[in-house]
Parts: sequence; C-alpha cells; structure tokens
Amino acid sequence: MNLHALRIFAKVAETKSVTQTADALSLTQPAVTAQLRSIEREIGIRLFKRNGRGIALTEMGKMLYPYARQVFEAEKEVEYQITLLQNGKKGRLRIASTYVPLNFLLPDWLAAFKTSSPQTEIELKSGNSAQVIDSLLQYESDVAIAVIEDLHHEEIVTSHLTNLSYDFIVPADHPLNGKTVPLERLSLEPFLMREEGSSTRDKLFSLFTSKGIKKPTVDLQFSGVHEAIQMIKAGYGITLVPRDAVQGSLKRKEIGRIYIEGIEIVRPVVICKRANDLEENRTVDAFLQMKGIGPFKEPAAN
Repeated sequence: MNLHALRIFAKVAETKSVTQTADALSLTQPAVTAQLRSIEREIGIRLFKRNGRGIALTEMGKMLYPYARQVFEAEKEVEYQITLLQNGKKGRLRIASTYVPLNFLLPDWLAAFKTSSPQTEIELKSGNSAQVIDSLLQYESDVAIAVIEDLHHEEIVTSHLTNLSYDFIVPADHPLNGKTVPLERLSLEPFLMREEGSSTRDKLFSLFTSKGIKKPTVDLQFSGVHEAIQMIKAGYGITLVPRDAVQGSLKRKEIGRIYIEGIEIVRPVVICKRANDLEENRTVDAFLQMKGIGPFKEPAAN
C-alpha cells in the first residue's frame, strides 16, 4: 500500500477537508485529490463521498480510518523513541559500584538522571574494587565506580569524581577514642578487615608498609563496610572506613574515632570505562555528561 496516500487519506478523514489537508501537509489541493483517487484505485474501494460542499467517509472509509491512524501513531512513536535513543534518554545503563559511592554518591545522581530520562533502564550491582573492575572488563557493566588509587590496566580509562576522607573507628568506650596516637600503636589493636580484593584493605596494608610498620593482624574479616561498622557498634575491634559512612554514628556517639599523628587519609573516587569500547552508548554518555564527567585518561603504565 502507498503509505504516502494512506497518510493523506488519514489527514482528510481527520479534517474532513481537502483544503485543510493540503495546507497542513504543504501540498496543493489537486495533489491531495489525486492521492485520494490513487488509494481508492489501489484497494478498489471508495473511501469518500460527497457531503454537501464537503466530503465524508464512506462506511468502508470509516472502517479503514482507525487502522490508518494506528499506523501513523506508531510511526510517531518510533520517531519519538529514536529521538530518545539519540539523546541518551532511553536505553540501558549498567553500573557496578563499591559500597561508599553506591550509598553516598549515586542516589542523588541517579534520582536526577531518572527524572530527566524516565525510560532509561538502570541496573546496579555492588562489590569490592576488584569485583566491580572485573564486572566492567567482563562487559557485565557499562561503568564502574570505585574508591581506588593507582589503577593500572591497559583496557580501562578513568575520570576523577571526588575525594573521600577515611577514619579509624573504634567502639565508643575504647580507651583511645578521640585521642591522637602514632600509627604503630594501631598494630596492637584487633583489626576488622574487608575481604581480599578490597581497595580499603590494600590501602591499610600499604599505609603500614610505607611507614615500615608491621602490618596489623586480620582479627575478623567482612565482605562489606556495613558489617564491620556494626561490629564496632557492638563493642569490638578497629577498622578503617570512609568518613561519610559513619558521620551519623559518630554524631550519635555510637562509635568512636582515633586520630593518627601526621596522617590524614584521603582517597579518590574514580569512574571507569573500557578503553576499547567501539560501540557508542548514548545513555552512558548522557549519564556522564549530567555530572560534567571527563575527560577520561589512561592510567600511567606500570
């Protein structure tokens, strides 16, 4: 079927006027009339009849009109969806993130993004730094967000998001709560550690090693920040956590904090993409542009 003629038929059926249809579609009246005759010849059915000085649909025309409308409403929807895809307003966004960005940075960002792009499908997964980077490399996520320094990987590019301060926390009744002590003093404390693959665990060990101090013994190991904090609240151990994760607990005096002489631990939050992504993902680009993220840079070679 001639869709151009069908479009003109639908418009004439809507306006009940050849003149108005011609004006609306920027055509001449004879061109509109010719297309109406063309579609009637093509399907072998009269679609219009005289109605005084105007025209009206025949019974067969009345039956065809709703289907014609569906065709062109579907066309409009296709055009709309294509525009959404072109603008990154519709699609799939898969994010792998470590605990702190996931809980303290992403909620506001994702809420704003979903408000502006409600048809975007967002998938979130959490893990430690090694797990979220592996998720990115295995094409299970589109971006990875982690608190990590010195990421050296030829397949990944990074962009800096923000910095986070870290604190050593202890039970509220700990004798060192609120005091400033040398780092080596902490090696005597029972440490609660994140699992292997956690960048916080690596940072803690490298801090002791860089100062020539014996690494603390892993007293208990946890697979998440929240679990370690709960253990501290219960009255046992010491651990290193992002300050943002414990601000409320510190204010309520549910836990305590130890200060280290001459040391302030500040760590970068970075967002990572695959360096060799050849396929354009406008949804990811729209998400990154919303926060003005970029440019991405390759890490220095090992």
